[in-house]
Amino acid sequence: MLCVLALDLGITKRHRGPVTTRTAGLWTALWVVLSVGFGIAIALTHSRTAGLQFFTGYLIEYALSVDNLFVFLLVFRYFRIESELQHKLLFWGVLGAFGMRASLIISGSALVSRFGWLLYVFGAFLLYTALKMFRHPSEEAGAYPGDNAVIRLAQRLLPISKNAPHGHFFTREEGRFRFTSLFLVLLVVESTDLLFAVDSIPAVLGVSKDPFLLYSSNVCAILGLRSLYFLIAALMEKLRFLRIALAAVLAFVGARMLAEPWVEIRIGVSLMVIGGILLLAVLASTLLPERAK
Repeated sequence: MLCVLALDLGITKRHRGPVTTRTAGLWTALWVVLSVGFGIAIALTHSRTAGLQFFTGYLIEYALSVDNLFVFLLVFRYFRIESELQHKLLFWGVLGAFGMRASLIISGSALVSRFGWLLYVFGAFLLYTALKMFRHPSEEAGAYPGDNAVIRLAQRLLPISKNAPHGHFFTREEGRFRFTSLFLVLLVVESTDLLFAVDSIPAVLGVSKDPFLLYSSNVCAILGLRSLYFLIAALMEKLRFLRIALAAVLAFVGARMLAEPWVEIRIGVSLMVIGGILLLAVLASTLLPERAK
């Protein structure tokens, strides 16, 4: 899959125009097909349960990533980042997410294995997050880009160039190494992904405790984010019930984690419930479009 990601980046560099909805849709479909194939391979080489755990974790992470992309879209609009540079920021953001998710998943699964009661803490946290999303379904997740604490701290601590070359993260001015404003936007992207990982990692821990299944499902979801971003940018106004559906998914997973000692919900049932919630949100958004004001 990393080879396909490199191919995606190579095509992006040659094609400097705006990404069409058709192109974004084709790349998104390719990533989904590759991820489904990987999940089937897990089911065949490991077990049916492992395959279902992979697909459930993948579906949760993919769905929550859509909400993440809405924030990316807000960030890019706020900083007026053109399409060509959005590709670059998303690419490096994806690579940074690999290492960050790996450390969070490994430490999270190790803590849950050693301190089983943490599962209930994660479950309660997911229910709290779901309640906030239910109460404010139209509220953008994450801080307003201009008030981002990461940017304020970076501007205080890092030497920032005022006249940096276009499209560069670093530059040299008067013999001194300096960061550019584009690097600050990358910090916003990475810090935003970290905030969303705080929700998504506990959610997938409610599906499986196997670090391989957790990380592989996260990686497969993250790999498709670049192409999915440009598809979401075109369809954003049509997915009006998405945040309500994501809140319902988090509430279901959180309740499942809290009830695990007393109620056994098979992983196949969890997969169908989560898939059904997301499908219902898409159908409702399609059949009940928002009326023009």
